[in-house]
Amino acid sequence: MQPDFSKQIISSFAEIAKEKGIDRDLLLTILEDVFRTMIRKIYETDDAFSVILNADRGEIQILHVQEVVPAEELADPVGEIALKDAQKIDPDIELYDELAQEVNILDFGRRAVNMARQQLAQRIREIEKDNIYEDYTDRVGEIILGDVYQVRHNKDILVNHNGVELLLPRNEQIYKDRYRKGDTIRAVVTGVHMKNGNPTVIISRTSELFLERLFENEIPEVFDGIIDLVKVARAPGDRSKVAVQSHDERIDPVGACVGMKGIRIHAIVRELQNENIDVINYTKDRVEFIKRALQPADVMKVELDEMGEKASVLVPADQVSKAIGKGGVNIRLASKLSECEIDVYREVEEEDDIDLAEFTDDFGDQTIQLLFSIGCDTARAVLELSADEIVSRTNDEIDEALARKIIEVIAYEFED
Repeated sequence: MQPDFSKQIISSFAEIAKEKGIDRDLLLTILEDVFRTMIRKIYETDDAFSVILNADRGEIQILHVQEVVPAEELADPVGEIALKDAQKIDPDIELYDELAQEVNILDFGRRAVNMARQQLAQRIREIEKDNIYEDYTDRVGEIILGDVYQVRHNKDILVNHNGVELLLPRNEQIYKDRYRKGDTIRAVVTGVHMKNGNPTVIISRTSELFLERLFENEIPEVFDGIIDLVKVARAPGDRSKVAVQSHDERIDPVGACVGMKGIRIHAIVRELQNENIDVINYTKDRVEFIKRALQPADVMKVELDEMGEKASVLVPADQVSKAIGKGGVNIRLASKLSECEIDVYREVEEEDDIDLAEFTDDFGDQTIQLLFSIGCDTARAVLELSADEIVSRTNDEIDEALARKIIEVIAYEFED
C-alpha cells in the first residue's frame, strides 16, 4: 500500500509545482523537509532517519537507522537498538552494526500524514507568492495585457495575467475607462506590495510611465533610443505633453513621433481614450521651452524670476483661453513639464480697463487670486468670460452665484 500512497503524494504535488512553476529539485527539498518535520513531531529528532525520494518512480522511502549496542549500553532508544532486539529482525547482525528499517508512512497515522500534506501545500503557496513578488518586481515599468475577471463595487478592477491576479485601482484608471468582465486591458506594472504575506501587483493606466511605454511600443525610433522622451506630463484622459529630442540630426523627433498623417500618435491616443497629446521639441533654453510647453497658445513674452522658479507669460487677449486650457489643464501641464510656476497675463489693449486687484475689497484676495490663476488680470478679461466659464476654469472654487456677481459688479464699472 505504501508505494501507491507515496506515488499519490509525489504525483499530486509534482503536478501542483509544475503549474506554479516550482523547480522539481526544490519540490523534493520541500518534501524531505516536510517529512523530517513529521518525524521530529513523533521522535523529537530526525538524526536517526534517512528520507529517500525518487521523483521519477514516484517513491518515498523513510529509513530508521539504529546502531546495534549491548543492552546495558542502550542510552538512546531512537538512535540505538539492543543486540537481542536487532537479532530478532536480522539474525546475522553484530554489535555496533547499523540496522536500517523502512518506516511505513501510514505508521505515522492518518492525522500526521494529512498535516504533512497541508504543510507541503502551504510551503508551495509561500514559494508561489515569493515567485510572484520577484517576477513582477522585475516587471515594474513593463506593459502587460490581461483579462478583466472582476470589477469590484468600489470600481477597483482585478485583472488575470497568466494566472496571476493584478489590481488596477480606481485612481489608476482613466476616468473614461469602462471595463466589463472578460474585456482585454492594457496597463503598466507600477509596483508590488506585500500585505499580510500576500503580494499585490499594482498596475496603472494613468501613470506617465504608461504613456512612455506606449511611445516605445509604437515608435521604433523611441524604442531604439534614437529619440529620447525627456519629460512627460499627463492629465489622464484629457491631455498630455511630451518633450522629445533626437540624437540624429537627420530625424525630426516631433514628426517621427506623430507619424504620417498622425498615424503613430493616433494609436496611442485611442489607447488613452482620445487623450490629446502635444509632442514638443525639447530645448535647454528655458524661455523658449516654456513657450513651446504652452502650445497651442501663441506666447508673446516670457519673464523668469531670479530663481527661475516662476514665469510671467504674456499672451494676446484671444490666446488666454488656449494658454489656460479647459479647467486650467494646459497651464498645469506646461508648469509641470517646465518645472516652473507659470502665470499667464493678457496683452492689454490701449483702451479703458481696470486692474483686477482694485476689486480686492469687493470680492476678497482669495477670489482675485483665483481669477488671476485663470488668466484674468484685468476687468475686461473677466467680462470676456461667461459665469459658466469662470466656474469651469476655477474647478468650481468660484460658484455660479459668485461668478454672476463678479460679472455684474465689474460690468457696472464700464457703464456710461
